[in-house]
Amino acid sequence: MPAVPRRTGRRTGRRAYAVLATGAALATAAALTAALPAQAHTGKGGHGHHPRPGRYQDVQLLSFNDLHGNLEPPSGSSGRVTELQPDGATKTVDAGGAEYLATHLRQARKGHPYSITAAGGDMVGASPLLSGLFHDEPTIEALNKLKLDVTSVGNHEFDEGARELARLQNGGCHPTDGCYTDKKFKGANFPYLAANVLDEKTRKPILKPYWVWKKKDVKVGFIGVTLEGTPGIVSADGVKGLSFKDEVETINKYAKVLQRQGVRSIVALIHEGGYPASGSYNYDCDAAGPGSGISGPIVDIAKNVTPAVDALVTGHTHNAYVCDIPDPSGRSRMVTSAASFGRLYTDTTLTYDRRTGDIARTAVKSANRVVTRDVPKAADMTDLISRWNTLAAPIGNRPIGYVSGDVNNTGTESPMGDLIADAQLAHGKELDPRTSVALMNPGGVRAGLTYAAKGAEGDGVVTYAEGFTVQPFANTVNLADLTGAQLVQVLKEQVSGANEAAPKILQPSAGLTYTLDLTKSGADRVVTDSIRLNGAPLDPAATYRVAVNSFLAGGGDGFPTLAKGTGPLVGSDDLTALATYLTAHSSPSSPITPPTADRITVVR
Repeated sequence: MPAVPRRTGRRTGRRAYAVLATGAALATAAALTAALPAQAHTGKGGHGHHPRPGRYQDVQLLSFNDLHGNLEPPSGSSGRVTELQPDGATKTVDAGGAEYLATHLRQARKGHPYSITAAGGDMVGASPLLSGLFHDEPTIEALNKLKLDVTSVGNHEFDEGARELARLQNGGCHPTDGCYTDKKFKGANFPYLAANVLDEKTRKPILKPYWVWKKKDVKVGFIGVTLEGTPGIVSADGVKGLSFKDEVETINKYAKVLQRQGVRSIVALIHEGGYPASGSYNYDCDAAGPGSGISGPIVDIAKNVTPAVDALVTGHTHNAYVCDIPDPSGRSRMVTSAASFGRLYTDTTLTYDRRTGDIARTAVKSANRVVTRDVPKAADMTDLISRWNTLAAPIGNRPIGYVSGDVNNTGTESPMGDLIADAQLAHGKELDPRTSVALMNPGGVRAGLTYAAKGAEGDGVVTYAEGFTVQPFANTVNLADLTGAQLVQVLKEQVSGANEAAPKILQPSAGLTYTLDLTKSGADRVVTDSIRLNGAPLDPAATYRVAVNSFLAGGGDGFPTLAKGTGPLVGSDDLTALATYLTAHSSPSSPITPPTADRITVVR
């Protein structure tokens, strides 16, 4: 990559890399400095702008990920970010909402004639009712208005299968629900990229593998992939007939294709992510060295993706980070993620060298910016939300229950997860009185319930729309028989096998208790002799009727033993089970008290 002088000013929490300052490099740097004055960067979110000579051109890359159809401002902790203060303290900032995201992106683009907006997948799926009720057509319409240029697919783009994803791309009315308005759905104005998702019959990508942004003589290529493990976290029907290939091998393959076409500036959009050392969006990821403040799958991916790729926009883990992770040649490379739900966007400056057609990596700057709610709302987004809310209101505003306080979705065991498990246990007992336990996967719990919710519903009222936000997948509640030994194995699979590095703690229904010792490793973290069901130890040879959702029943999320259950029985969808439970067990005068989340004793 060509070298340019170090820029003055700071990125949030990191320094720009200087060019080599020895021998001939000094003379090179001096010559470049004369031809290329450093661009000033002022303030936390502002950019000073000076015209560049003909050889170099700043290209602004605005990116976000994991929107999940959150057009309205997310509520509770889902609608806040943590900000690190100069004195080391932290504060929370309300963030998100398409009306504000649109305003922030439009303001950010001002003064930047070369600007690209890209995304890292999961734009749709697991969406609130406003979007999910209409198969995410409202979100695609909003992204068109946001002027999104390109996105990778994420795992949630496959929630309703490849055909529905193709419809979101190409347009057309829903095959069973038809058209929701008097206008035919036009589809996305931007390309979805799915380089590593192949049709098993044709062995070709189901959508475009790459796309090239062009303006005058500047060209930037984008390659889009989702995580190879998508089949393990999506229902079997959603990925039927598809195969998912290795992220690194796929990106490296198409980087060569782009290079053969004369495209040397390349960005990878990867729906896979990492786990930052801090929950603050603006922490210094590189304080102890490049990439020292992040772990997880994206680290190995970043270290092995070809040096031909200049930057990685990532997602999936819903975390915020801007890190320099060296590529295989040892050169620094920016790896970014903007949390989730439209609460942040990443502002990256790529310096394009017209002589080489490549990005001058030493000049790359990046920072996450908060989508604050102290800016004017974008009028076109307000109109869009209002139109779809009018259609959704008759269904969404219907009360389904009452709570006495916030039912949070936080912690190893969450009150919301316990409440869902209780609802599924009750539904299971209606289907088969032998049902004795229910287990809920934490990833399927998309939000909590807030006591003082927005709108005119009144404190403590739970509407159908709120329930939909909590459980938007339309999984069914499935029953199966497992032996006591198998049930113990299921609990061990939370912290071993596919889940050893990143445990997935199932949310238990009332009556199931045990100790989770996080000071140990692997399956030993589940203290076997502590497991009790209604106060009694599990009998390894006995048969237990277990309720789980259809995703878990197929072995999803790394629980293969759940797929070995016998005597299957399929019930209603999970949202119906939750709504029925809330309606039966609460009223305005006797609301449900949030569970205390004390069924799992955690030792740290």
